[in-house]
Amino acid sequence: MALGNQTHLTEFILMGFSEKPDQQGPLFGMFLGMYLITVLGNLLIMLAIGSDSHLHTPMYFFLSNLSFVDIGVVSTTVPKMLVNILTQNKTIPYTDCLAQMYFFMFFIALDNFLLTAMAYDRFVAICHPLYYTVIMNPRLCGQLVLLSWIISFLNSLLHCLMVTRLPFCADHEIQHFFCDLAEVLKLSCSDPLINYILLYFVTGLLGFLPLTGILFSYSQICSSILKIPSAQGKYKAFSTCGSHLSVVSLFYGTGLGVHLSSLATHSSWKSTVVSAMYAVVTPMLNPFIYTLRNKDIKDAFRKVISKIASSQ
Repeated sequence: MALGNQTHLTEFILMGFSEKPDQQGPLFGMFLGMYLITVLGNLLIMLAIGSDSHLHTPMYFFLSNLSFVDIGVVSTTVPKMLVNILTQNKTIPYTDCLAQMYFFMFFIALDNFLLTAMAYDRFVAICHPLYYTVIMNPRLCGQLVLLSWIISFLNSLLHCLMVTRLPFCADHEIQHFFCDLAEVLKLSCSDPLINYILLYFVTGLLGFLPLTGILFSYSQICSSILKIPSAQGKYKAFSTCGSHLSVVSLFYGTGLGVHLSSLATHSSWKSTVVSAMYAVVTPMLNPFIYTLRNKDIKDAFRKVISKIASSQ
């Protein structure tokens, strides 16, 4: 493209889900409700784990971090979308778009690594129960979380720095409800081939390695559970993994759906809806999955609610 067609970009336009005025109200109410449920549910999990000494174990330590990350995921995208609907102003400054892109990638990567750490925790608990407290000590748990933060930080920083080197043209409409990296790259005047190679290589690497670790952990877990003689013992062992396995399936299932939809369909609306399932619905469902299937969390919830009720 000719250099004369390039312009100094100061803002993007987030097209969102719909431009029809009669659909703005229902969209605002739906996403506001999902956002509040997500934040409240994950905050309650963090509060319940922090206030109950019986839950100060590696599994719940990782779960509290996962709840914090889920709040970060939705808080990166949904509030801006709600403001855009209320004000009928779909613009987002260039710097804000970069920040939103950075934090979304950061929290998604962190979510991925925490799920892997939780799978390792379940592997040690079921396959090496006698050494569990020795292996999963507080120092190792802290190191796993710290390493997750560092890798996620560097990954997001790398992608955002690569975006800043791209020129953008007059067309600055992002066919999405937030600044998704792949959608932003489409608006570049120059050829973003290096950015795409980096995007798919790093996404594949950071997706494949953790998923391989999770699958290996659960293959060993299933093998150990099958060796348990009693049916009750098998059920008890598997029940400790049920919630995590459900969250992993939801996270990777919707994530795979996002990538397949972007390749299989040219409909920006369908791709946006699938992305909403990944970025908004999944963090909202995680608290329900862990509370409905976990007696310890339910008991901690009751204690927290009773304390709040008695203080009023």
